[in-house]
Amino acid sequence: MSRRDVLLDQVTDHVLEQGLIGLTLRPLAAAVGTSDRMLIYHFGSRDGLVSAVVAHATDRAVACIDALPAAPTVRSAVNRLWVAYGEQPLDSCLDVYVQAAATGLLGSEPYLSEARASNERWSVALRDFLVRSGAPARRAARVVTLVDSALYGFHLDLATDRPDELARGVDDLARAAQALAVGRG
Repeated sequence: MSRRDVLLDQVTDHVLEQGLIGLTLRPLAAAVGTSDRMLIYHFGSRDGLVSAVVAHATDRAVACIDALPAAPTVRSAVNRLWVAYGEQPLDSCLDVYVQAAATGLLGSEPYLSEARASNERWSVALRDFLVRSGAPARRAARVVTLVDSALYGFHLDLATDRPDELARGVDDLARAAQALAVGRG
């Protein structure tokens, strides 16, 4: 691994633990045992570093989805995804993406291009998982659009004190995804 790759792993680990909001170079550099100058040297700027971290967190999230075993049905696949969304490291990876979006980073360059690329990698991973779990390839894109948007919404609602309602909502989503996959939607 190059020094840049090692730093990217360390910085990504730090951001997954501490979050992206309020991230500044000097404290970050101290936390990973380097200097802010070395971070700038390897990533060009704070924007370049943050963009690389969001992309790396997406890579880790995609690896989590790729590692999920196929489910017997689309409905069970959606419920399995929901469980995975609440486990580490996927939970923190999703939070980093949401934090980047919430702070407005993803709407302009250099983040916009990386966000689009990350979204594409994420969608492909979800599509592949759902196809492995029985979704017909020709309908998988529609199922991914529904499931991805809804699960992100449910994920953001995790701070509530209604886990049973969320679980019912996810299963309702799973039923809808199953119906869409088999052509009843």
